[in-house]
Amino acid sequence: MVSQVETPVFDAPLPRNQTRNLKVEGLVQVFTSFHRSFFTSVMAQSMRIAGQGTPVLVVQFLKGGIGQGYDRPMQLSQNLDWIRCNVARCIDTPQIDEDEARSLLELWQHTRRVVEQSRYDLVVLDELSLAIRFGFIPEAEVLDFLRSRPRHVDVILTGPDMPEALLDVADQITELRRTHQP
Repeated sequence: MVSQVETPVFDAPLPRNQTRNLKVEGLVQVFTSFHRSFFTSVMAQSMRIAGQGTPVLVVQFLKGGIGQGYDRPMQLSQNLDWIRCNVARCIDTPQIDEDEARSLLELWQHTRRVVEQSRYDLVVLDELSLAIRFGFIPEAEVLDFLRSRPRHVDVILTGPDMPEALLDVADQITELRRTHQP
C-alpha cells in the first residue's frame, strides 16, 4: 500500500476574514480475512508510520502469554507502543475466566482513555472483530469510540467476520483472501 500526502494548491484568494479548513480527518480502515495470518502487513504499516515520527498504538486484545498488560507496553520504536491483554494464553474461544475478562475490559478502557487524550495518531485494534463476536467488547461501545475519537486519529480494525455496523463506518475495507492453493 502506498500513500502520498500532497499540499493543496488554491488559486483563488479567500475573501477577507475567511480561512481555509485544512484539517485532515482520520480514517477508519478495516483489514479482514478468514485466515489469521495477515497481521504482519498491518504491523509493517504501523512500524513504517511510526518510523516517520507518527505516534502509533497497537492493541492486541486476544493475544497473551508474555506477561504484558496495558501498564507495560512494549516500545518497538520511539513512536510505537504495543500492548497486549495481560492473560497467560491467547484467547480463541468465548469461554474465559474472571481474570481474563477483567484484563480485557481494562485493556479496552485504557485504549479508549489514551485515544481520548490524543496520545496517538494511529491506533490498531487487532482481532477486535473476535472480541466483539465473543461478547467481550460491546459493538455499540466500539461505534461510540469511533464516533467520539479525536478527528485526526486514524484507526485500523482487524479480524475475521467484521460486524456489518463497523464495515458501514469504515472509510476503507481490505479483505485478504487466498486465490490459489499450493
